[in-house]
Amino acid sequence: MPENDLALLIAAARRAGEIAMGYVGKRFEVITKPQDNSPVTEADLAVNAMLDETLRAARPDYGWLSEESADSPARLTARRVFVIDPIDGTRSFVAGDDTWAHSLAVVQDGVPLAAVVYLPMKDQLYSAIQGGGAALNGAPITASDAHDLASARVLTTKPNLDPRHWRSAVPDLRRSHRPSVAYRLSLVAEGRYDAMFTFRPSWEWDIAAGALLVTEAGAVITDRSGAPLSFNAPHPQVSGVVAATPALHAEILARL
Repeated sequence: MPENDLALLIAAARRAGEIAMGYVGKRFEVITKPQDNSPVTEADLAVNAMLDETLRAARPDYGWLSEESADSPARLTARRVFVIDPIDGTRSFVAGDDTWAHSLAVVQDGVPLAAVVYLPMKDQLYSAIQGGGAALNGAPITASDAHDLASARVLTTKPNLDPRHWRSAVPDLRRSHRPSVAYRLSLVAEGRYDAMFTFRPSWEWDIAAGALLVTEAGAVITDRSGAPLSFNAPHPQVSGVVAATPALHAEILARL
């Protein structure tokens, strides 16, 4: 049941936070991945190992997709799949900042059923269950009702405002950024920001949990062309992400 899966994810996320916090303020090994020059730390691997052992023992029939695990085609035949980023925002973690997160989701037939995004250093645990709404530390959250992009609070990077992405003038908006994609999506779900977008290919483990938070909070999320997101693909990437209130989502897509 999704309710039981959510309880499992919450407990696992809090345990992940305990492990990761044990590395904060200490020296730890940082490795650069040769395929994309992104960092992975001892903490990433320790969290991943615990999640792998804990979640797969609890749900042995579920598939497994994690940024820090070797991929296996076996997940493609599983109806339900864990989609995990042990630490989203590893650069933030290495820098000693507080905006990194654990991102955990259960996906069924391509759709997230239960999700948790947990920021241990802020003690902020976002959670959602399909049809049951989204919450922050147990209190319900909803997206904003913003409808004007010119006054919207938007999370994106400067390269996404390059003129080549836009039909005419680049939108003049209030831009901010957070390193963790999962946290950016959570902030849209919470209503602290009105939209987020990235036009780069995005890994499923970065967005699966946040996608459910966004939709359960009343906002809309698609890829950059407006197509619905589907998870547990053979190549687990989507073509960019646009998440926003319904009005802003429509305006962004119309202007791309």
